Amino acid sequence: MRALPSGFPEHVSDAEDLSRFLTQSSQFNSFGAKPAAFLPNPKYRNTSVFRLGNAPELLRQTWKEIDKSGRPLKGAAICKAMDVRTARLEIMAAEPPPGHANIEGWLWIESDPELQKAQQLESAGQLAKASMVVPL
Repeated sequence: MRALPSGFPEHVSDAEDLSRFLTQSSQFNSFGAKPAAFLPNPKYRNTSVFRLGNAPELLRQTWKEIDKSGRPLKGAAICKAMDVRTARLEIMAAEPPPGHANIEGWLWIESDPELQKAQQLESAGQLAKASMVVPL
């Protein structure tokens, strides 16, 4: 299996932990992540995650290295790559930065934005339900 410059394998295995950085309190509550935390970026049509696991210090350090806007990091939602695939989405390595990956395959229905949003919320809800939140 081919390795990326970071040392991670090119293929994201089902057992890998994926970390979704949470920058807004509205993305989670005391019960866990909300579906909005996983919705795709409309510009890129994917959701950015990191293959870092749930070690708080590593998450904080990575955030400091990648965020140039100064947004505070509130936490991270952690799920497995298998959860992404179960939600009928795909996870693709997308370095740089090291350990970065994207959740791809979101449904886009230009002719019916309401149906598109409902479908995306359903998939994002599956990811939120499967995730655990690490406060940072």
